[in-house]
Amino acid sequence: MHKATKKSIGTVSSLANAPLHGVTIDDKQILIAKMGDQFFAIGNVCTHNGCRLSGGKIDGETVKCPCHGSKFNLKTGEVVHGPAKNPEPSFPVTLEKDEIFIDM
Repeated sequence: MHKATKKSIGTVSSLANAPLHGVTIDDKQILIAKMGDQFFAIGNVCTHNGCRLSGGKIDGETVKCPCHGSKFNLKTGEVVHGPAKNPEPSFPVTLEKDEIFIDM
């Protein structure tokens, strides 16, 4: 079984200005979403047609893909509205002081 590796993705203050950020970690595209004072991480490549979700918009607890309107739950990665059929991977997020980490 694969052991999760904690990866730093930046500081709370560096990600405070916009609710959606795309980052690349170990060749994986990750979407970091800020909702209130919480951060969530899911895949950043839409499972429908490969568009970057970081270019989309937050709608409640979902992100809407800018290309064809698929919606994914930001907490779980589940598809809320198609045309996408496959969920995004989700990654646990932890905060240590001002630094944000995700478990890969």
